Amino acid sequence: MSLVVVGTVAFDAIETPFGKTDKIIGGAATYISLAASYFTSDIDLVSVVGSDFPEESLEHLRSRGVKMGGLQIKEGEKSFFWSGRYHNDMNTRDTLVTELNVLEHFDPVLPDSCKDADFVMLGNLTPAVQMRVIEQLTAQPKLIVLDTMNFWMDIALDDLIKVIAKIDLLTINDEEARQLSGEYSLVKAAKKIMKMGPKYLVIKKGEHGALLFYGDKLFYCPALPLEEVFDPTGAGDTFAGGFIGFLASSGDISFENMKRAVIYGSAMASFCVEKFGTEAIIGRDREEINARVHAFADLVQFTPDS
Repeated sequence: MSLVVVGTVAFDAIETPFGKTDKIIGGAATYISLAASYFTSDIDLVSVVGSDFPEESLEHLRSRGVKMGGLQIKEGEKSFFWSGRYHNDMNTRDTLVTELNVLEHFDPVLPDSCKDADFVMLGNLTPAVQMRVIEQLTAQPKLIVLDTMNFWMDIALDDLIKVIAKIDLLTINDEEARQLSGEYSLVKAAKKIMKMGPKYLVIKKGEHGALLFYGDKLFYCPALPLEEVFDPTGAGDTFAGGFIGFLASSGDISFENMKRAVIYGSAMASFCVEKFGTEAIIGRDREEINARVHAFADLVQFTPDS
């Protein structure tokens, strides 16, 4: 089923305790689209880049079935750039440079062909831009998923609450869930957030896995213990891409299938952190992905003794 991905296509420069990079390809929509492309080929990308963005990177996305009708290329302008340094715990980081460039005045325009998309993934952007996308839809999607961050809670909370009321599923991390809800308990936080509008909520807990909420139902997916973690950049977006890509491949948005989607999203994210940037999620095949999904299943499968 058709999937629209909205978010950043950008440059990153990353430093972790294990090394650093110069400018590499990043951006929420890049990670989401690449991860989703392992499950569905009907993907429309809506984003903006400058004329400095390499054509070969766009061509790779096209080769994965990602359509570029919604990608704006601003001639003579520069693409969004972010640089950050991770601490030794790999859970905290310092932003060193943020250059909005073409993103500063980004006005998303959905091609007519995807205004009736079945699935919409709104990557981390200003709430006003996310709302602008929703307003262009001509039919109600089966599922609208939104990602956000504490920065927008700090500076655009009213707009964020308005767009949250329009979506079906919100994905945030545990710190953001506590800030948005004012509750420390994630169970209480989830109940309060779902009263804002979304029927489903995913709370990402980094190396401690992810929680899926729906009404009074709760599903927990652990994180896969890895020998090496080089770079957590884009892991949350890769999770989102695997999650919604899996759902779009089946069209099934039942809670049981969402549980499977959380596992597939987590599997894709576990690849992402093993190398810098998008390197570890490029060139995978379904056999590798399925093997990792089974590794997740093996973490929690057991037979009670009574």
